[in-house]
Order: sequence, then C-alpha cells, then structure tokens
Amino acid sequence: MTTAALPDQPESLSNHARNLGTPLDVAMFEGHSVNRSAAERRAATLTTRRSVKKTHQAAWLINAIRCIDLTTLAGDDTEGRVQRLCAKARQPLAPRIAQGLGIEDMGLTTGAVCVYPTMVPHAVKALRGTSIPVASVATGFPAGLMPLHLRLEEIRWTVDQGADEIDIVITREHVLKGDWAALYDEVAAMREACGDAHLKAILATGDIATLRNVYSASMVAMQAGADFIKTSTGKEGVNATLPVSLTMVRALRDYGDVTGQQVGFKPAGGMKSAKDALAWQYLMKEELGNEWLQPDLFRLGASSMLGDIERQLEHHVTGRYAAAHRHSLA
Repeated sequence: MTTAALPDQPESLSNHARNLGTPLDVAMFEGHSVNRSAAERRAATLTTRRSVKKTHQAAWLINAIRCIDLTTLAGDDTEGRVQRLCAKARQPLAPRIAQGLGIEDMGLTTGAVCVYPTMVPHAVKALRGTSIPVASVATGFPAGLMPLHLRLEEIRWTVDQGADEIDIVITREHVLKGDWAALYDEVAAMREACGDAHLKAILATGDIATLRNVYSASMVAMQAGADFIKTSTGKEGVNATLPVSLTMVRALRDYGDVTGQQVGFKPAGGMKSAKDALAWQYLMKEELGNEWLQPDLFRLGASSMLGDIERQLEHHVTGRYAAAHRHSLA
C-alpha cells in the first residue's frame, strides 16, 4: 500500500474560509419536518450497502486518523496525560505499522488534540513545532449552565492560552422552548469571543428530543457563525448516532445551498471502533462528497477509536491481531 491510495493532504483548518453566518432566518427551518423512520432506514443502509476491504479499507482508516480530534476530557487529566496524548497525535501509528503500509514519509497526524481549558498550555507546549491544532471545550462544558458572561470569558481566556479551536455547548433550554433568537444571539456572542479561533457548536443532540429540533438547532448555529456543528459532548446518555448525524449533514447541505458557505461536521461520543470510523466516513461521502472527508470539514471526536484503528491496520500489515493493550493511548 502507498500514499497514492490516499487523498491529498488538505489545507489546514486555520486556512479554511470561515463561516460568516447570516441574519437569523427562521424560514430556513421552521416547518421543516424530519421523518425519523426514514432517517433511521437511510442510516441503516450506510453500513450494509457499502463494504471496503483490504488495501481500500486500510486507506479509509488512515484517512480517519487524519480527521480524529484525539480527546481527553476526564476529571483526573494531568500534564503527563496530555503530553502522552500529544505524542500519540504526532505519531498515531507505530513505526513498524507505518513502514508496513508504506506511509512512513507521509507525515500522518491526527486532526487535532482536544482538552479542557486548563490543559491547553500543556497541549500547546507538547505540540510546538507541528501544525496540529489545539482544541478546547469551553462555556461550562458539558452542561453549559453558567451565566453567559462567564462562558464568554472562559472562551476568551482559553483562546489567550493558545487554543486554535473552541468546542462550545449551547443552552439546551433555548432549543426545547423554540427560542431561536436567544440561541442565535448566544452562539453569535460566542463566535465573536473566539476571535480567530474556530468555533465548533455542540448541540448535545441526546438532550434536545427530536430530529426536528436537531435540524433547527443546526441551522441556527450555522446562521450564527459556527464553523463546525458537533453532535454531542460525549457526556449525554445518548451521543452520536447515524440518524442524528444524517439530519445534521443534510442541514449542512441545505445551508450551503442557500449561502454558498461550507460548515464542518463533528460527531462525538460513543464512537470507539474502526467500524465506527468507516460508517461516519461513508455518511460524509454519500451525503456531501469527498470534500467532506478532509479534516478542515470533518472531525471525529474520539479517545479510544484510534487504538482500534491502529490494531486493524497492524492486522492488515501482519495478518495477526495484537492485544488491545499494545495500542493504548494515554
């Protein structure tokens, strides 16, 4: 296998055109119904109609690595854990595997490293000299139930610490009450507080009840200037699912058709396996095309997924499965 089987290296997220947003336009989503049964049927076909094997599967998995936001969001995070995670982001595959795949000169890294605000300086230091962005959650993650001025100050503080990307959480009550103006104003204020850092809006889809709410919240977040929309914090009872993701990427497509602007997508939470990495890439390819298989428009929010991907790629090279502990992350 050679890098000829892989997509070209993309422009970095920092060079990708920002979403400028639009004025709030409820006509773009109010009255837009989502057929849950149809969405679930469509999502179910993604993994049954398409199958990639051998070298092709390896190429898809390598591409998934490029799109991973390698994440640690634990209460016992330490500087040492963040340093180890960043080392893994810089060299996500063991040298023997990269050599076996013929990609040792590719410069493969993960898409970003995502940490809590107080861990940002450690990540910035550990990633110095690379082009790997540092992402941070903010705005009272994961619940977001803090006064708005404190959430905005947390964004500004985190950007000052060196974060390139900010994953914000919305106030779910605004969605559940249909108060779209309040949601718009909140996200727009967060976008302004980010300055040059890119904003990923976490919709916490497991908390907002219906696919219609998911579609509407996606559209409002994009109108308010979100550069990415993201499914989940990873802390809800239900996190990223394919039907929810399908609803969100169709909102992306509809927003792009109207405005001409491209917004990225990040599923997160509950995705642990190489099969998950393939399934969400199938979704992006079939619904939005190859352009959304690049890390400037697609990220996978995961912590343990990389270990299973590395294990599958080692099997591709050697024909043997390694014990899972041989591919631990941090």
